[in-house]
Amino acid sequence: MNKSIIALATSFLLATSSAALADVSATVNLTSDYTFNGVSQTGNDPALQASLDYAGADGFYTGAWASTVDFGNADDTNAELDVYVGNYFQLDEKTGLDAGIAYYTYHGDSASDTYNYPEAYAKFNYTSSLGNTELNFWYSWDYFGLDAGHYITMVAHTFEVAPGHNIRASFDRSTSSDVNEWSWNGNDAYNHARVEYMTSYEGFDFNLALEDTNMNIDSADSRIVFSVSRTFGL
Repeated sequence: MNKSIIALATSFLLATSSAALADVSATVNLTSDYTFNGVSQTGNDPALQASLDYAGADGFYTGAWASTVDFGNADDTNAELDVYVGNYFQLDEKTGLDAGIAYYTYHGDSASDTYNYPEAYAKFNYTSSLGNTELNFWYSWDYFGLDAGHYITMVAHTFEVAPGHNIRASFDRSTSSDVNEWSWNGNDAYNHARVEYMTSYEGFDFNLALEDTNMNIDSADSRIVFSVSRTFGL
């Protein structure tokens, strides 16, 4: 099943790249730290990231996303490549649902592929005069290739402070259902909060975020993360 997910996303991207160029885009991002729910994936160092995406008029989408990673001196894993397939449903004038499946893969070390894992997600959003509110869920039944269940829940809200200037505040909780296979600093769960400012200028997107977790470890302490990205239509 895992290989079929990768094959589906890859083949669809190749097909749509020539069949519907207007719906394909690429994004390049440079960030001061690649954090995943508040935990650095690059040893608190910068990361270079890129993605290739196809979006259909009916809400269907697929894509691939890549980033440099650094898991420490004892591990030579240096790259992450994720693929995803999903569909966005506009449920009514104010409510939408984004549902799909992703597959995370890791490269660079002889054991990197043992970390590969699938993840299903469902993201609800509600738009009002106060901004956009999200309620998001992710679940993996084989987290980091350990045959362990793992889920993430998130609430977030984005609002405009001035034309072209937005603030997004989010809170999420990551939980392992099997601490014998995977734990967070010895616990089955941890909390993560993030506040970010987003704007664009001359075709570039800028993001400045302050985030923290309740884990007392160097890779998940309070930090400021800055990123700049640019998206190109293909």
